[in-house]
Amino acid sequence: MRFGINILLWTDTLHDAVLPVLDELKSAGYDAVELPVFEYDPPKYASWGKRLDELGMARTCCTVVGADANPISSDPAVRAKGVDAVKRALECGHAAGCEALVGPLHSALGHFSGAGPTRDEWKWGVESMRSVAQFAEQCGMNMGLECLNRFECYFLNTAADTARFCSEVNHPRCKMMYDTFHSHIEEKNVVQAIRAAAPHLVHVHISENDRSTPGAGNVRWKETFDALYEVGYDGLMVVEAFGLALKKLVPACKIWRRMYESEKQLLRDALNFMKTNVQQRWTS
Repeated sequence: MRFGINILLWTDTLHDAVLPVLDELKSAGYDAVELPVFEYDPPKYASWGKRLDELGMARTCCTVVGADANPISSDPAVRAKGVDAVKRALECGHAAGCEALVGPLHSALGHFSGAGPTRDEWKWGVESMRSVAQFAEQCGMNMGLECLNRFECYFLNTAADTARFCSEVNHPRCKMMYDTFHSHIEEKNVVQAIRAAAPHLVHVHISENDRSTPGAGNVRWKETFDALYEVGYDGLMVVEAFGLALKKLVPACKIWRRMYESEKQLLRDALNFMKTNVQQRWTS
């Protein structure tokens, strides 16, 4: 098992002032980092990739799309913009040497129609993600589609629906991820959710119910780690905890109060929490 953490704990836009964090994460024992991709700047991501190569750290990246580039829009031009937006994020990830691009790539974050997904939206989503998956193949990257809670998204809310969606896209690069925060809200049974996700699962976000230190809240952690062990998961576990400097995500994630002592405390305790739970199961 490898352990990572999302840079969203510090920033939603990569800049040189954050680079020392990479050294801190390496020293703490992390194997990987997850880079936010909210701007199209392949040379910048290439420079971060070079630094991560020097540190011997793996990396993934994450992104979101907005209503003006919605891959399930009824407007073909908007859908095309959505496909292009995810492809551009893949280009940045490829420049950084990322293994995967993860997130709610399938539909617009924080955008609602007032109803659940329609058959047409499902069909458009499958077509859009199939096109993106073909491009991901060229980049040598996987896609990890993320189901979100119903307050942030109406298209894919559960692991079972996301697994079914990936099956219909039917491309080896179109996989899914599992996020413990969203599951805590939407799933009636986390074990069944992880079992449903297992055939397509390539990525796991370890995220507490209040987006702070994993293990310090109400997520059903025992059931979660037991189920991940049961299905034989052996990929990245990435901490996703949000800091306060996230202007691009505040409208959706609603983070405006500090819920942890410090970033150093969170990264240290989160890594210990993951390693302890993995050692109790995978190495027993």
